[in-house]
Amino acid sequence: MADFVIRNIWLIILLPAVGTVLLHFLGRRIGEPWAGWIASSAIGGSFVLGLIAAMPLFAGEAEAHVVHVFDWIPALGANAELLWDPLSALMVLVVSGVGTLIHIYAIGYMHGDERFGRFFTYLNLFATSMLTLVLANNFAILFVGWELVGLCSYLLISFWFVRPSAAAAGKKAFIVNRIGDFGFLIGLMIIFSTFGTLSYSTVLHDPGSLLGAGAATAVGFLLLVGATGKSAQLPLYVWLPDAMEGPTPVSALIHAATMVTAGVFMVARTSAIYALSEPASIAVATIGALTALFAASIAIAQTDIKRVLAYSTISQLGYMFVGVGSAAYVAGVFHLMTHAFFKALLFLGAGSVIHGMGDEQDITKMGGLWSKMKVTAWTMLIATVAISGIPPFAGFFSKDEILGSAFGRGGWYIVLWAIGLITAGLTAFYMTRWFVLVFLGKPRWDEGVHPHESPKVMTVPLLVLAILSVIGGFVNTPFKKGLEHFLEPAFEGVKLAHEPEGALLWLLAGVSVLVALIGIFVAWTMYNRPEPTAEPLAAKAPNLWRRMANGYYVDDVYGTLIVAPGKLLSAWSAFVFDKKIIDGFVNGVGIVVRRISAALSPLQTGYVRNYALVLAAGIVGFVIWIIGTGGF
Repeated sequence: MADFVIRNIWLIILLPAVGTVLLHFLGRRIGEPWAGWIASSAIGGSFVLGLIAAMPLFAGEAEAHVVHVFDWIPALGANAELLWDPLSALMVLVVSGVGTLIHIYAIGYMHGDERFGRFFTYLNLFATSMLTLVLANNFAILFVGWELVGLCSYLLISFWFVRPSAAAAGKKAFIVNRIGDFGFLIGLMIIFSTFGTLSYSTVLHDPGSLLGAGAATAVGFLLLVGATGKSAQLPLYVWLPDAMEGPTPVSALIHAATMVTAGVFMVARTSAIYALSEPASIAVATIGALTALFAASIAIAQTDIKRVLAYSTISQLGYMFVGVGSAAYVAGVFHLMTHAFFKALLFLGAGSVIHGMGDEQDITKMGGLWSKMKVTAWTMLIATVAISGIPPFAGFFSKDEILGSAFGRGGWYIVLWAIGLITAGLTAFYMTRWFVLVFLGKPRWDEGVHPHESPKVMTVPLLVLAILSVIGGFVNTPFKKGLEHFLEPAFEGVKLAHEPEGALLWLLAGVSVLVALIGIFVAWTMYNRPEPTAEPLAAKAPNLWRRMANGYYVDDVYGTLIVAPGKLLSAWSAFVFDKKIIDGFVNGVGIVVRRISAALSPLQTGYVRNYALVLAAGIVGFVIWIIGTGGF
């Protein structure tokens, strides 16, 4: 059975694609809830097929397998080919597994929405796009999936487009990602001009044979530009906080299983190129560390229940970039996997709170929900501890492997380790603040709000994700490197960074846990009190707090330096250059022709005698000219 699925691995993409087409044409007629169950079954089927195909890989009995689907653009080495190896297998299981839980959850969350069927059409298309991206065997197919997830993010973030803020957020996500994709495309052009193909089999097998250090650095930096857009890293992170305007299942899908992980996956997939360039690798890790710290500091001062988690995602993606930039590719992908579990859980839990609170999203107007939403509260506690990096939860193992690997590289990477360590303390702080303000203390609800637990179709996915957030880290521990052994064939020929061993490993882990516990203790002391709405830090450092609450005004700076001049340039191009110069030239030609015709129109009298006279005069003139030139 596994061999059949591997030979026909395209079925993993086909199932949600069929669901997309079916719901596009019949979704409104099928209606609620069956449209949701059809979409969930389609992506669930992809998970089952992926699990079957991965069994030989788990047993170490199979090698990478390339499946040729059909000829596409042979001149570019870009046939429709799919690659089944440990890295793509893990990504397929994460995307389809977590995606299935989010689809099921959305059946309850989107109950009553008038565009219920269309929503699940987009969800299935999103899953199809991401599966195409991770299964690609060449950069052209990867780019198709890369662009499709960008399209789907636009469709889903702006799904409630009647809200101006949602429509604007969708456009913002689309435009910012196009900026990143510009650099990504140039990188692909250099790859093609160097290798004459876009096939992984040629480019990634031995890139050093044709790609010099300078070219590898250029390609690495250009691919990083694309990754910073997709995975919301400095300076192109600004679209992700606004993506909260979409329905909460969309937030969970984007942040946990699909779009934002694409950049991390792409860097891991092209590890053979980054191994040739130390500057490009350092750039990846440095941008990741700075983004992690920057976003974590902003999350501290947010009051929107989903916006805190949005900046948290940006920060956690920074950790993943530190991992893959430190050549700890397994650690980076490991954190991608564990993050998918607890971040999907956090967003779905936030959606459960919003659902139970009548669409309220301000955490200063919550509190006391522990007694009203037991399942949601317990699962959120697990997710909060997991993301804070407390053992033995999943986030501890993957985060500490990244930090330990960075420390083990020495030099500049020790500075990045220190930044990551500080970020770990901030993460524990803002997530504890988030949890306390939402679930503990006295109720601060507005009058008329009646909190209640969500239906089982929403709470069961929470329970499954909570279990994964507890046990997910055990697949790769210092005692048993199961995931590392599984993924090593995908990074064959690349020198991988590893954690230190012995006493140093335990010391680094102990320091990391201590910092996280300090963050939890400080937040608990500040906020678990009778009046938690009074922000202690805001009173002590009002200017800093205001800046953090407003994201250091980065959006305002971009608006002033880029958006406003861009609008002025567009207006000048449309109403001055185009209207007065381009249109003016075209209209001027028409005016000249019209005036010449008006001047010549008296010659056209309509009288035959006048035409005969002109003809005779012409003949006489012609004869005189011939005689004058000696023609006769």
